[in-house]
Amino acid sequence: MKINHLTAAEENFMKLFWKMESFYLKDVMEQHPEPKPHQNTVSTYLKILVEKGYLSTIKEGRIFKYSVLVPLDGYKKFLLKELSHNFFNHSGKEILELLLSEKLISQEDMKGYFDLKIEIKPGKVEEPKFEVAEEILNPKKEKKTKGKEKDKDKDKKKKKKKD
Repeated sequence: MKINHLTAAEENFMKLFWKMESFYLKDVMEQHPEPKPHQNTVSTYLKILVEKGYLSTIKEGRIFKYSVLVPLDGYKKFLLKELSHNFFNHSGKEILELLLSEKLISQEDMKGYFDLKIEIKPGKVEEPKFEVAEEILNPKKEKKTKGKEKDKDKDKKKKKKKD
């Protein structure tokens, strides 16, 4: 369904119509806040909004019952897309930056909308190797053997010198 632009006066009437959803002309006259418009003015706007596709009519005897065709959320989306297209080069980022800079939305408000669910899985952690500490605390037998072999070699050399 194609949504058409509304004038400021048409939007004001639609705000009332969105609240009522389904109504007669007399309901509009009763519900409209002061100063109440003339009945002919309301009838004219009802006719225009029917032509634009915002309202539908059902004839009941000599009177019409009006029903809203375009929901308020649909109109809001239409306006936001138009705004984005005409003033922000289709950039939601630019709209968001403006909303934040003008303090129309706070970062606290944003946290609820951007609830990022990042799951951190623990990786396999290799235990550090303390080679030097291991050698000191748990000396290897090979090294002791090598040391003893060196001592034996020294003893042999000493014996040869004596001979």
